[in-house]
Amino acid sequence: MNLLRTLAFSIFFYGLSVPMVLLVPFVALLGGDALRSYAMGWVALMRWSARWILGIRVKIEGEIPKGPVLFAGKHESLFEALELSRLLGSPATVMKRELARIPLWGWAARRYGVIIVNRTANASALRAMMKDAQAALKQGRSVMIFPEGTRVKPGEKPELRSGFAGLYRMLDLPVVPIAVKSGHVWPKHGIKRPGVVTFRFEPMIPPGLPRAEAEARVHAGINALNG
Repeated sequence: MNLLRTLAFSIFFYGLSVPMVLLVPFVALLGGDALRSYAMGWVALMRWSARWILGIRVKIEGEIPKGPVLFAGKHESLFEALELSRLLGSPATVMKRELARIPLWGWAARRYGVIIVNRTANASALRAMMKDAQAALKQGRSVMIFPEGTRVKPGEKPELRSGFAGLYRMLDLPVVPIAVKSGHVWPKHGIKRPGVVTFRFEPMIPPGLPRAEAEARVHAGINALNG
């Protein structure tokens, strides 16, 4: 049954996604606001498909804060990478430079308003990242980062990447850790399963803390549902 659900989801969602993605360059010409609205329509399609085809529901614990903040989330599946953008009002998401280099797609991502991170973390890279982040904040948007740097399996708790500490220091914003439990229903490979994806918004962490303390509190927060 779950195999049939997964196949039906793939045919429906990805089948509709192809023409929507092909239209992205044209929508991007209308500006960032238009592109973000268009992207949220695509995320809504994913959310509807996951609910009514896969049987995946969403549970939110805690309160989603208002105002520009730095969100730091656990990353177990593609689901939260998309759904959180909708829940958080199209935040500026930190994206690896390699993805921004993809022809046409990278250009559209910049028009959307992402923050490009360079893993070399030199002074020039940090200035460029800060410029992208400041542009988002001027628009009243929050910033979103997956501080472990990559998607992980349920139960894994890797250390935070260095990019988080640099962004936390430069932005001087409160941080809201988001614990996520999604990999049990939406694995990286294989059959998806019905169930509940949980987002837990942890208490806000103030800006200006020593790096070790800030990283420890964020690491604990994003793993609050892990085990």
